[in-house]
Amino acid sequence: MELLNVFDYEAEAARLLEPGAHGYYAGGAGDEVTLRHNVAAYGRWLLRQRVLVDVDGCSTATTVLGQELAMPLAVAPVAFQRVAHPDGEVGMANAARAAGTAICLSTLSTSTPAEVAATGALRWFQLYVFRDEGVTRDLVAQASDNGFSALVLTVDTPVLGRRERDFRTGFTIPPEITVAALGGGGVTPLEAFSLMSASITWRDVERLASESELPVLVKGVLTAEDARLACEHGAAGIVVSNHGGRQLDGVAATIDALPEVVEAVDGRVEVLVDGGIRRGADVVKALALGARAVLAGRPLLWGLVVDGEAGALRVLELLRDEIRLSLQLIGCASPADVTRAHVARRGQ
Repeated sequence: MELLNVFDYEAEAARLLEPGAHGYYAGGAGDEVTLRHNVAAYGRWLLRQRVLVDVDGCSTATTVLGQELAMPLAVAPVAFQRVAHPDGEVGMANAARAAGTAICLSTLSTSTPAEVAATGALRWFQLYVFRDEGVTRDLVAQASDNGFSALVLTVDTPVLGRRERDFRTGFTIPPEITVAALGGGGVTPLEAFSLMSASITWRDVERLASESELPVLVKGVLTAEDARLACEHGAAGIVVSNHGGRQLDGVAATIDALPEVVEAVDGRVEVLVDGGIRRGADVVKALALGARAVLAGRPLLWGLVVDGEAGALRVLELLRDEIRLSLQLIGCASPADVTRAHVARRGQ
């Protein structure tokens, strides 16, 4: 059977993965309310279709942080990708390069920054702050030395959320799979995250932004208050994120939090959003609400599970085609043409 969309790939990946790995990738925190709302919330926003616009030459191309992308969608950081498929992060990076977009490499990658850099993909590095400051400094140095063009500092994980699926399955990283930042495998996600600092503050953002030659995006912002603080402390961009519903259950769906963050930023930095994206129309809704682009994680991970690098590329191509179709059908020739007037809250 041909897999036609993200949901088809999700179902096939669930069939292929062993229960522990599937639960880790698919699961969320607590009762998984936010996990579900991230996806459902897109249905509460409706596209406002305009007609009789020349969209014959429609392009999905855009720029993020001044870098050209073939579409307003990049690959979100997903940990432990060689657990999903032997191609791992290198395969995912090759898919991103082939699709003309960027990959954000997780701190908890099973491939090194150098291995991902060798693919030639446009690359950003997702950073956790470790209790051992030397580990953090080394990761930043590796990102800089290997041509990564941005740091994406994840700030919503001072401690790990309660992920009950992992407790039930006892999921661990297989010992034979090396997590580059940890120097080995055989650990649970809880053990891995116990190495992260719970003392991270806005001072760390400011220090990283001032010391690093790379622009710093702050990932994990959901409120206007924190958006303003990010701008004041040197962030070059913001990622509206609730960690895919995997941290604090009961927070806002990211598409619902996006408008207040965009308003608070007021054009000072670029705003991206992740969480819940399953269709190209979702991406266009995010653009209409002020996002420069989106990050997608699980959809591409499902593609990797199903067919390695080729599967990840196929999902990227599906989403790019859906983005183009949605742009054309709302009367926009490019992502730059999408405005707040192209979306309305259901019931308004």
